[in-house]
Amino acid sequence: MTKNIVPFIIAMLTILVFLAACGSENRSTDEASSSNGDTNAQDKRIIEHLYGETEIPEKLDRVLSLRPSFTDHILALEEKPYAVTGEEQYGGGYIPYLADQLEGVEIVGNQASIDLEKILSLSPDLIIIDDYLASEVYDDLAKIAPTIVLGTEDPEASNDPNFWQEDFLKIAEIYGKTELAEQKIKELDQKVVDGKEQISGLENKGLAFLRIRKDAIQLYAESGHPMNTLLYNDLGFEPSDLTDPLERKDLSLEVIPEINTDYIFLQVDSSGGPDNMGTIKESSLWQGLPAVQQGNVQETDFWIYKSWGVIGRTQIVDEVLSYIE
Repeated sequence: MTKNIVPFIIAMLTILVFLAACGSENRSTDEASSSNGDTNAQDKRIIEHLYGETEIPEKLDRVLSLRPSFTDHILALEEKPYAVTGEEQYGGGYIPYLADQLEGVEIVGNQASIDLEKILSLSPDLIIIDDYLASEVYDDLAKIAPTIVLGTEDPEASNDPNFWQEDFLKIAEIYGKTELAEQKIKELDQKVVDGKEQISGLENKGLAFLRIRKDAIQLYAESGHPMNTLLYNDLGFEPSDLTDPLERKDLSLEVIPEINTDYIFLQVDSSGGPDNMGTIKESSLWQGLPAVQQGNVQETDFWIYKSWGVIGRTQIVDEVLSYIE
């Protein structure tokens, strides 16, 4: 009888040990699953933006920047976008002042014609767009990847020439680099202060900013655009006699002499602008301008684009100071 019980006890003990081992293994698996769940939850975060809230990955490797100023912001944060929009002004390529930092970056059409098929093929982690583009393709982009919309619906804020800083700080939040962004803004502010001090020492500091287009000569206003505010308000140039406080306006060649200013900075658009500029330079009205006669006319490299970001604005200040030396 005793001999028969012993094998039975041994068998029962073996079963109990096996069940205990299974239970331990299941608990380990459950704990691992729970741990992984916590990790996965920590790998995502919520970003508030113009179109609501969007969950984005903690680690960002493939960020698409679909506006030049956003590309400036990303590069200023010492990151690199995975893809950007090209610029029609430059044959569909990179915006020139950032081109050396964008080598190897994919181009996904331009703001007037986004290449959705190309974007889909890139499997992005995140897409950053402005409110104008969002009104056209947000739903399509949001189906491809998390899409953040920057900008504002507040008319007063949208007209604030310093609103670019809000976009910069939002992108810094996305990358977890808010302190770096604030540092970059402070450094730029100090550069502008130093530049203004140098410009204040000029005996004559009247300025007109012209844009030469295929069939137009445009005189930029004193405010209403980040470039205008940088030149006149922040750096302290004085607007020309024809410069409007608020509105950009078209000029005829006949009224050019009324500009009456010490410096002329200008942008020549790539399409048709050079031919128009050639005609303007041949005019005696142009040649009679004090700024022309004194050699104070400088063609800029598209400050209108540069003025929306830290990198571009820094370059503008450096270029301005080189012009007045």
